[in-house]
Amino acid sequence: MINPIENLNKLFDSRIRLGIMSALMVNAEVSFNDLKELLTITDGNLASHLKALEENGIIKVQKGFIGRKTNTTYLNQGGRKSF
Repeated sequence: MINPIENLNKLFDSRIRLGIMSALMVNAEVSFNDLKELLTITDGNLASHLKALEENGIIKVQKGFIGRKTNTTYLNQGGRKSF
């Protein structure tokens, strides 16, 4: 039997990073709060995984405002091919 994750990029070895990339594969962009709710993790845990993906050029961070509230969204930058 062929192992489907044998050649998985080590960057996506984590359940959290795999979840982030899965969400970005089917959505053009995903907000921090949506990812936090979807993956049921803490702010700090999510932020550290997002930072690792951003530093490796996999995702792009887009910061802005909705009214007076800050809004951070993430876009699949170069991760589609890596994933």
